[in-house]
Amino acid sequence: MPTAAILKPDSRVRLDRERLEIVGPEEGVDGDSLLREIPLRDVDRLILSEQVQITSQAIGEVLRREIPVIWLDSHGHVLGNFLPPPPAHGAARLRQYQRVLDSQFGLEMAGRIITAKIYNQRRVLQRLLASRRSESSSSDDPANRALGTAKFESVDDTIRWMDALFSSLKTASNFDELRGYEGVSTARYFSAWATFLPPEFPFESRSTRPPLNPVNACISFGATLLYQEFVAACHARGLDPALGMLHTTEDGRWSLALDLMEPFRPVFVEALALDCFSHQMLNEKHFEPRKGGVYLNEEGRRKFLLQYERRMERQFLSESAGHRTTLRQQIDLQTAQFKTSLDAPSAFEPFLMN
Repeated sequence: MPTAAILKPDSRVRLDRERLEIVGPEEGVDGDSLLREIPLRDVDRLILSEQVQITSQAIGEVLRREIPVIWLDSHGHVLGNFLPPPPAHGAARLRQYQRVLDSQFGLEMAGRIITAKIYNQRRVLQRLLASRRSESSSSDDPANRALGTAKFESVDDTIRWMDALFSSLKTASNFDELRGYEGVSTARYFSAWATFLPPEFPFESRSTRPPLNPVNACISFGATLLYQEFVAACHARGLDPALGMLHTTEDGRWSLALDLMEPFRPVFVEALALDCFSHQMLNEKHFEPRKGGVYLNEEGRRKFLLQYERRMERQFLSESAGHRTTLRQQIDLQTAQFKTSLDAPSAFEPFLMN
């Protein structure tokens, strides 16, 4: 259980020697009950709802074991986190500050990030297309086969367009060009990606603040969790996660974390959201309207977090790495490579999907 997510309202987390105890109300039982025990040796990170209490002894032991804690509000937004003290890597941070001011270095790193993201967007579409073509060819309904063929041709057009875009990326001479290519590619990608969603969950475009439909709610929640993973990874490696390149450095956001997570969005966030709807892990009852938007409710967040953690820890054979790994290990590797690239730019190889 690398991630323990405790979201049940009015529950409490307390320490009992080498484990966390979750205590709270249980249906049909007077008073509080012991709901679960979690050995601390099995926990790498802790996610808590703001409706959950945790004792200072439990917080102290969690931090002593260098386990980060993330707090979510009732909408699933991150309120803040507790992080173990970062290593005192002053020299590395000084080098990072120097590199951020080096526009050529920033453009080179940003170019690799965008190229990897668009490559991964294309691979997601290629995989979906291959899978659905196989399903369609076995259908006994001629109308379904005809409809599938028209849809597949549109996705094929998008994949070919992405193939042609890579040559333009190589000649981009400034950040605005790179951001422009990324923006138009992501718009076309989402248009093609949405054709694979079940018809009862339509998706026209990205909406974030607030998300306007269940699909956007899942994408936003998944992206928020992934973002926090990269923030923690940057701190653990002694980097300043606020100093970005593709995402300009601004107060109020961790721009480097946003940069480094870009190649993972198609492979992880959007692929996970699509699976949740396609395999009926989530349905209408897992969402609720609030504050002009649509959000996962408590049960929906619990189900999504379960799938999030399974996907993050699922092992796969990486063609680029040449060995079995997990997405969480790739997050740490990409962060470590970026730190190395401050002195050796060739060391940074953004994550590519098989």
